[in-house]
Amino acid sequence: MNKALIKRKTKRILAPLTGPILRVAYVSVFGKHIFINKYVKRVPVANRVVAIIEDKAALAHTANSRNIEYRQWVRKNYPKKKELVLQQKHIKEFKHKPLISVVMPTYNTNPTLLKQCLDSVIKQSYTNWELCIADDASTNKEVVEILEDYAKKHTNIKYMVRDQNGHICKASNSALKLAKGEFVSLLDHDDVLWPNALYEVVKVINNKPKTDFIYSDEDKIDEAGKKHSNPFFKPDWSPEYLRSVNYITHFSTIRKKLIDKVGGFRPGYEGAQDWDLFLRISRITDKIEHIPSIIYSWRMTETSTAQDPSAKEYAYKNQKKALLDDVKERGMKARIDWQIPYSMWRIGYEVKDNPLVSIIIPTKDQYDYIKRCLDSIKEKTKYENFEIVLMDTGSTDERVWQLYEEHKTLSKSFRLVKWTKKFNFAAVCDEGAKKAKGKYYLFLNNDTEVITESWIEDMLGYAQQKDIGAVGCKLYYPDGKLQHGGIILGVGGLHGTPGIAGHFFPAFKDKPTVQDLAQSLYVGGTRNFTAVTAAVLMVENKKFWAVDGFDPKYRIAFNDVDFCLKLYDSNLRNVYLPHVELFHHESISVGQPGSKVRDVAEFDKEIQMMLKSWKSLIENDPYYHPEFRRDVASARLRD
Repeated sequence: MNKALIKRKTKRILAPLTGPILRVAYVSVFGKHIFINKYVKRVPVANRVVAIIEDKAALAHTANSRNIEYRQWVRKNYPKKKELVLQQKHIKEFKHKPLISVVMPTYNTNPTLLKQCLDSVIKQSYTNWELCIADDASTNKEVVEILEDYAKKHTNIKYMVRDQNGHICKASNSALKLAKGEFVSLLDHDDVLWPNALYEVVKVINNKPKTDFIYSDEDKIDEAGKKHSNPFFKPDWSPEYLRSVNYITHFSTIRKKLIDKVGGFRPGYEGAQDWDLFLRISRITDKIEHIPSIIYSWRMTETSTAQDPSAKEYAYKNQKKALLDDVKERGMKARIDWQIPYSMWRIGYEVKDNPLVSIIIPTKDQYDYIKRCLDSIKEKTKYENFEIVLMDTGSTDERVWQLYEEHKTLSKSFRLVKWTKKFNFAAVCDEGAKKAKGKYYLFLNNDTEVITESWIEDMLGYAQQKDIGAVGCKLYYPDGKLQHGGIILGVGGLHGTPGIAGHFFPAFKDKPTVQDLAQSLYVGGTRNFTAVTAAVLMVENKKFWAVDGFDPKYRIAFNDVDFCLKLYDSNLRNVYLPHVELFHHESISVGQPGSKVRDVAEFDKEIQMMLKSWKSLIENDPYYHPEFRRDVASARLRD
């Protein structure tokens, strides 16, 4: 049977099975009936179907538990009347109370939802606002009647009705023409602002007066407006994430003169108009602030992309167009494809000038691992202009030395450097960099194995950008679990020690399906992190030496984190690429703290050095939300 047809049939069969964990299911597969339960799991086809069913059920269970957890959070954190009264008192102390123009297009909006939306603006604790509405020639006359009624009762609500339907970009531009405020906030016609939304925005403006662009966290509400779900607690400003997915969406406030400067919304980008605007704004300002709090609820309706990502197919064509424009305007060339269909995009930047890349590999013995590592580089790497600088730190296995000789004979690009001093990972990497001839360094653990054939050029396309520091990738354990999807500061901790850094979604199942849907949201797309692991890390040589490379004081731990933080402190962005994949057997050669080859006392000393140097970042990682737990980096809410 045709593979595509099998895939479609399987998808259709399994799509409804998203309820509680299923113990028994009767499924029609490829015209044959298979009774699936614990007695037939040994049948290959049944085994696979059961696995898919169980995975979907587990995902549904996890999503449900996250939503239960979140609704408890809402009950605790949704602004109470007493808090709103205090906010109004605080507002009187603000030095600057700008007029905020809330801009909203309408078109045949559900009357009940429209009223809820309008009421949410009226109930704001911050009162210096105007609501600017452009109706896009609604055929439902009740919509215009509602707007007229509200405008009569509230002088700061103004509206206009377009003569003919022009779609959302033209309607939004019509609403913009009504705006007189210093800042413009964007609101969809059936969504809901939390009553503290504008207060939080103006608080940022007072704390950081040069701010041009502000965005917040958001959640979703059902059509009845009663159930909150699917919260999105966002990272601070992450340019690479914005070029992967429109993570900003709601609630967005932009200085009006910048919107005017870029020409407002562009017709022809319908369905991606906000994203296109954000990309253009971000090219002319970096004064972008994040409100780490949910103040906006996105309505889930049958036709909204909040409910069904494929509801507006045209939107995805326009998303790609906006991303291509952004790449072109930044003077670059790239291919753009789906990373996750209808969710995350992948930008592969074109490599300039075919530079030499030096792959620096510290290693000692471990014949099977170093052989597999070297073989995978040779067999799977498409990029040709690279050298291998192998840093041997004291191998005694004759097979390893024979392996080195074989590679030296086969390739002029293979160079062996012997390290005879006490093992020090940071110092070994620095020495490898000194011996390297490449313009770009690619640090690689000896227990890695290449999966993605285009791994070097994919990483190089980012490393060549002037504002990019370290480039990392997605690493798997051999069983398909996630080993590295970016490093989070201030999490974990061993033997009761403070948490310094840990991997996002550590050891979560990732292949062939994710263990938790939040994984896709937070590590499914290209994005920025304060640090990435040196197990696979690329950086331009001049950027490496500008921060003095790895610090040998961190002999066994945190050397890569410290290095990345030095890059970050130099205003360089570190990037994680999920489309570059390798296997990694973590710490096989070095060992874990507390083992015979790793000194716990030295490990504790390095923890104290990290706290002394990077305490503020460790306590508040800009790419990990303050509402998340710190015992493990799984994006679960604090108690």
